[in-house]
Amino acid sequence: MAKQRESRWVKWVVSRIVRFVLWFVTKPEWKGTENVPAQGGVIIAANHLSVTDPLTVAHFLYIGARRWPTFTMKDGVMKIPVVRSVARSTGQIPIKRGSADAVKALGEAEKALVQDGSSVIFYPEGTCTRDPELWPMTAKNGVARLALTTGVPVVPVAHWGEQEILPYGEKKPRLLPPRKRIQFSAGPPVDLSEFRDQPLTATVLDGATRAIMADITALQAGIRGEQPPAEPFDYRKARQQEAEARRAEREEAGNDTVGAEDAGADTDNGKNSTGA
Repeated sequence: MAKQRESRWVKWVVSRIVRFVLWFVTKPEWKGTENVPAQGGVIIAANHLSVTDPLTVAHFLYIGARRWPTFTMKDGVMKIPVVRSVARSTGQIPIKRGSADAVKALGEAEKALVQDGSSVIFYPEGTCTRDPELWPMTAKNGVARLALTTGVPVVPVAHWGEQEILPYGEKKPRLLPPRKRIQFSAGPPVDLSEFRDQPLTATVLDGATRAIMADITALQAGIRGEQPPAEPFDYRKARQQEAEARRAEREEAGNDTVGAEDAGADTDNGKNSTGA
């Protein structure tokens, strides 16, 4: 369990290093910290803008809401020696995606929530948003399943500004002054009452997931002062459409090549008959 792996002095050192670094880079603005329960298990469901936002989310939760942040982390990150040691010493939960170990990791997250009373941070989208305007995308059902299984509250958290530090896909962060404005807003727990005490069917999980993402999106709309899209960006569907478009282009290119070869053959045949 997470609590059994934690080291108090490592947590102390890490928290101060992160606070020191973020003080030079960011100007945080936090709202809704009172919506995060002071104790007991809670799922923090946040949107995902940049590879840097785990630091700012952790900062918001630890300093603003006074809860220690526990993340579910990609196994690839946990393979980095120093990161692996620090992550294990601070109670983070590794996840091997696309394998049976992912189920085991969710079991550890459930123990952290129910038995340890931890605050566990999840990105329901599963990756940084690919929406062209950086709105939250459609999400996977893992967070909804965990919430309905454990009964712990899901606190939606939206944030905005990390894309100014390191946009997705770029490798060089923008650390020069001025400090970047990072805005956070946490809402009250998502109302999942209509989905509780029901069989965990795909319909129930989809509905609960949409409710969670709707609250996150509404919070981000409040931060940005903009109207979100009527339907969230569907990353999986977009990838399928891109794959189909590439396939169509290859087929069209292949047909053009065949057509050119046929035309060349006809020309050669014409020359031969003329010469005869």
